[in-house]
Amino acid sequence: MGRTLTYPKLEHTTVHRLNNRATYDLGAIHSIVNTSPVVHVSFPSSTEEPFPAILPMIGQMGSFDYPSAGIDEPMDCYLHGYVTSRLMKLAGDATEGLPVTIAATKVDGLVLALTPFHHSYNYRSAVLYGYAQIVTDPKEKVWAMELITDSIVPERWANSRTPPDSGELSSTSILRVRISSGSGKIRDGGPHDEKKDEGNAKVAGKFWTGVIPLWETLGSPVPSDSNQIKDLPSYIVSYVNDTNKQRSRYAVEAVEEK
Repeated sequence: MGRTLTYPKLEHTTVHRLNNRATYDLGAIHSIVNTSPVVHVSFPSSTEEPFPAILPMIGQMGSFDYPSAGIDEPMDCYLHGYVTSRLMKLAGDATEGLPVTIAATKVDGLVLALTPFHHSYNYRSAVLYGYAQIVTDPKEKVWAMELITDSIVPERWANSRTPPDSGELSSTSILRVRISSGSGKIRDGGPHDEKKDEGNAKVAGKFWTGVIPLWETLGSPVPSDSNQIKDLPSYIVSYVNDTNKQRSRYAVEAVEEK
C-alpha cells in the first residue's frame, strides 16, 4: 500500500480546535471540493479596498499535466468565469499568480443535543490556498472546460454541442489555481453531551437527542420548452439515481462516529 499524500501543516492551515477532526489528506480534501456544487473563492480585491472579495464559483480539482492523476494526488483547482470579471482581470495582472483561498463545505446531518451548546452539524469542510493564473494554452483551456462541465453531470460535455465556438471561447476565462497548502475538517457521529446532563434523569428524560441525516437530493429531470428528445438519456438517469443513493448513504452512515 502506498503512502498517503498530505498537505503540509503550516501556521495558517493547522487546525487547533478539535484537531482530531482535521485532515490534511489530499484525497479527502480534493473529494470535498469535487462533490461541492459551489465553492467560495476569496481574493484581495484592490489595494484601496479594505475588504477581501469573495465569490461563489464552480470549481474542480484536476491535473492537465497528468490527466490520469487520482483524487489523492497533487492537483490544481480550475475555475471558470467571464473574461471581463474583476477576478479574471486581477489574475491576469498578477505575474506570479493572484493569491486566493478556496472553501467548500458539505453538511451531512443536524446534531441535536441536550443543551444548545452541544448542538452541531455533521459536516465535511475543506480550505485550499494557492495562486491563480489565467490559462492561456488553448488545449488546456478546452480540457478544463470539459472537466468543469462534466462536474455538473458526468458525460455532459460529450452530450452537448462541442467544441465551444470562437465567441464562447473568447468570452470565457479559465483560472488554474496552483495549490500550495490546504486542510480539511470532518465531523461525524452523534451529540457529545456532558456527563452531568446525560446522568440527570430530569434533563435526559425530557429532551430527544440524535441526528437528522441531511443530503442534497436531485429531483426528477424536467425537459425544457425547446427540448426535442423524447426519452431521458440513460447517462442522466444513472447519474440522478446513483448520486442520490451515494449522498443518502453517506449522510446516514455519518451518524455513526468513525
